[in-house]
Amino acid sequence: MKKKRAIPHTYVIIFTVVVFCALLTWLIPGGQYVKNEVVVNGVTTQQVQFNYVDSHPQSWQIFQALYKGFVKQSGIIIFILIIGGAFWVINSSKAIDAGIHSFLRWATRLERIGWVRKLGVGNIIIVLVMLIFSLFGAVFGMSEETIAFIIIIVPLAISMGYDSIVGVCMVYLAAHVGFAGAILNPFTIGIAQGVSGLPLFSGIEYRLFCWALVTTISIVFVLWYARKIKRHPEKSPMYEEDAFWREKSETQGEDIVYHTPLSTWISYGMAVVGMGIMAFFYPQTSLTVGNSSVAIPYLIPGLTFSFAVAAALAARKSSHFYVLTLLGYTIIYLIVGVMGYGWYIGEISALFLAMGLLSGIAMGDTGNMLSQKFIDGAKDILSAALVVGLAGGIIVILEDGKIIDTILFKLSEGMAGVGRIASLGAMYAIQTGLNMIITSGSAKAALTMPIMAPFSDLIGISRQTAVMAFQFEFTTMFAPTSGVLIGVLGMARIPFGKWFKWIWKFILFMVVLGFLLLIPTVTMKLNGF
Repeated sequence: MKKKRAIPHTYVIIFTVVVFCALLTWLIPGGQYVKNEVVVNGVTTQQVQFNYVDSHPQSWQIFQALYKGFVKQSGIIIFILIIGGAFWVINSSKAIDAGIHSFLRWATRLERIGWVRKLGVGNIIIVLVMLIFSLFGAVFGMSEETIAFIIIIVPLAISMGYDSIVGVCMVYLAAHVGFAGAILNPFTIGIAQGVSGLPLFSGIEYRLFCWALVTTISIVFVLWYARKIKRHPEKSPMYEEDAFWREKSETQGEDIVYHTPLSTWISYGMAVVGMGIMAFFYPQTSLTVGNSSVAIPYLIPGLTFSFAVAAALAARKSSHFYVLTLLGYTIIYLIVGVMGYGWYIGEISALFLAMGLLSGIAMGDTGNMLSQKFIDGAKDILSAALVVGLAGGIIVILEDGKIIDTILFKLSEGMAGVGRIASLGAMYAIQTGLNMIITSGSAKAALTMPIMAPFSDLIGISRQTAVMAFQFEFTTMFAPTSGVLIGVLGMARIPFGKWFKWIWKFILFMVVLGFLLLIPTVTMKLNGF
């Protein structure tokens, strides 16, 4: 019998990519784009010019690149460790187990309703969760934040009879598809249109259609896969690895002792005081959606009051439900913080750290117990943090080797002298390929749009079309250089090789669909194009 070939370890895959990129620095000449200010008719504009520079071939630097990768990705690495530690404290409290157990009992009662039973509770949950996260990705560019949700949604997916891949798809895939089909994402559309000299968030009508289409297709794909796994769990590529989650799922709710110690009320008082202080300093909040801002007076004070009531009622029932309420309001504050105050992983890390500490106090943990649980959680997720740092070394090699700009320049040169559709295809292919190297949407917009926008004028393509070609970044969902993807897979305990093998056909389909959606922007008269 022929032995089945093992999928390489994630570390092996990443190191191989690092070595390959180092080899490219010996073959591709160094280059750099330089921005120059040019005065035309009294108006100062910026033009981007490419210049060849001395080559910087990388050899022994591949080992230094691994260190630099950790430095470059330090924010996400620390974020992952804090999330891992905080959620370990919550998991130790059995609060999430109690919540999932209660949810499943509620779902069982729902199945008594005819139309719900016909549609399937699991299907309804998948659709609703994916819609929410896709909308978050499309409106305010949710990306790194998905890491924190994996540890909640994956156990839920397992408990409903699915696998960890379905759990990741419900959060990460949905948010990234929304990110790619952005409606009002300020980190991609906002920057790209600003650099291109277009009215901010113009062309929203066609982008809204594209978002709805790619989101619907993604949901249908995940529902199809989930149905197959529900019927035949052993067909999941993660069946063996998911034993960890299944063992946790089988014991949910069995050994939980529902009670409310005095420490729960101490935690409750600390949380209310902390939120009250924030409410005092931030009585009015302006939520930003695209280029629109909506002022909501007393939003934070209102949340503080509602938490005080909801958490008190939950605490009377059990400390576990108090911790769940604390978790729910943490997520609400995350959304308000991102949309209202521009929070990023630093503020979000602080938010989840506070949640973890308050949860531990609520369960009666001492300082030493809290410290040990946090360390155990950080240890458990350390492998994911290491992978993120290693993947950062890929970008370091390409940047230090001075070849990213050369690759972009040579690719853009190849688009000259062909028809509009062919030029559009080449432009889209370049942006799609760059997603594997530059996984930050804002960084790619700042780098590529000063080149692509003027080039689109030369070949007779709308600048809005160039923005959309940049926008459809589906290939980041299997890019080993993506710290977010690696962090998500680490949290879900999915090897990169298995994820790649599972998702590549879907990504290929979405890439082709993206190109087909670009064609009407050239052949039809669309508003904003």
